[in-house]
Amino acid sequence: MGFLSAEVFAARRAAMNALMDREGLDALAFTTADFVQFATNFNLDVQTWERPVLSVVPRTGDPFCLLNELSTHHFRMASERSQLWVEEVHFYDEHRSGANAPRLLPDWPRIAGELLLAHGLEQGRIGIDSLGGPVGKVPLGFPELELLAIAPALRDLRLVKHPEELELMRRAAEMSDWAQDLYRENIRPGRLLQELDASMHARIFEEAAERFPGEHFEVRGYTLSGPASASPHGNGALTGLRIEEGDGVVNIVIPRLNGMVIENERTYFVGQPSERQADLYGVALRANQAAIGQMVTGNPVSAIEDAARAEIESAGFGAQIRHRTGHGIGLVGHEFPDDMAFLDRPLLAGEVYSAEPGVYVYGVGGFRVDDTVVIGERPEVLTSSPRELESVILPV
Repeated sequence: MGFLSAEVFAARRAAMNALMDREGLDALAFTTADFVQFATNFNLDVQTWERPVLSVVPRTGDPFCLLNELSTHHFRMASERSQLWVEEVHFYDEHRSGANAPRLLPDWPRIAGELLLAHGLEQGRIGIDSLGGPVGKVPLGFPELELLAIAPALRDLRLVKHPEELELMRRAAEMSDWAQDLYRENIRPGRLLQELDASMHARIFEEAAERFPGEHFEVRGYTLSGPASASPHGNGALTGLRIEEGDGVVNIVIPRLNGMVIENERTYFVGQPSERQADLYGVALRANQAAIGQMVTGNPVSAIEDAARAEIESAGFGAQIRHRTGHGIGLVGHEFPDDMAFLDRPLLAGEVYSAEPGVYVYGVGGFRVDDTVVIGERPEVLTSSPRELESVILPV
């Protein structure tokens, strides 16, 4: 298996058409990188605030795109791999090619509007992911055109994953387990945190080249050690920080394979943990397992948060919680829904969430176990790196 197939787009297109029918829309339009990938399978190579893009899926007819000229060859190469779900693409220039050349920001709304006109959508009702940036000015030249910001409804289209998406996530999770094993073998006292991460990433990419040649693999992650790990995303001053014997180490591995992301995070101990460290780790692990136990079709989304928080609070560490238990995950690392701690609607089979409760004690460190889980009649835990205490104590 490589990139997502046209079968995935057919399923997404059916869902998009159903949304358009319900809302009386003539098309859907996408302007942000993750939604453009959702509609086209194109891994966008520009920042859309700087180089705006537009991907349109009409209710009838074929999809089309407006991209920046920088993407010209990237798009062609992806097309030659038979990766893309869109054939019609138009490119606009951003360099000065003559005295009468369009100026990027002032003229982009006109360029986009003329493209809609060419497809008979200048009088349509178009649902869009965002009205920010120059796309919001397109209706100024086409008063019969109505752009409707419907981001919540579009986000719902991404909740339940297609079987091919889940298979990509399983492959990415297997790679993350390999990476965690690699870290376990290499975390030692005296190593610079940033040197460790750079070295491990190099070896991860070598392994990925063996597993996924010709595909698109990325990895993001970093290591936190000692008291600095009490800040869940680091203390902002990691340069020069070394691992010390007795540290608790939070390791974060987030691979993205052909557009699908998973998370795998573990806490390790450099040598025998203190009694306090072991107790805090046990709380985090029990909270992780309680959260996973609630990831069952039909349970409220908020049950995930409630179960993990109850474990932490019952141990007396409720004041040391610094973030919700998890988040949706898929095309991006933090996928929808983004309010799961307060969301009471039933979980859907095929949704994917992280289960990452943490306990953070200032001056001591952070304790977090993070798994990626598919919702079903029984939760499917994609990440299988060892998590029991005896497995995360490293030799010194």
